[in-house]
Amino acid sequence: MLRYTWLRAGLFVVCFAVIWGLVDLRVLPAGLGSSNLLWVLLLSLVITAPLSYVLLRGVRDDASAQISQRIDRSRAAFAAKKADEDEADDAARTG
Repeated sequence: MLRYTWLRAGLFVVCFAVIWGLVDLRVLPAGLGSSNLLWVLLLSLVITAPLSYVLLRGVRDDASAQISQRIDRSRAAFAAKKADEDEADDAARTG
């Protein structure tokens, strides 16, 4: 899970640097006045989203499988504790 987060952040940094360079070289239009940084940030976010969807698919699937396993273990532990509590309640009522 943490690997996916770091890879996505790295992809954003790379996109930001490339877009900043293209804006600095006047290949892409600059923002109005002092909004250049905001323009580059927003454009980087927009470009990073589809790139991460395509490039990080395997890592995202692995992270999703890990999360699913954690949820299944938590549900099983919760069900076991609930069964133990039910048995304790039944024993207290009959005893």
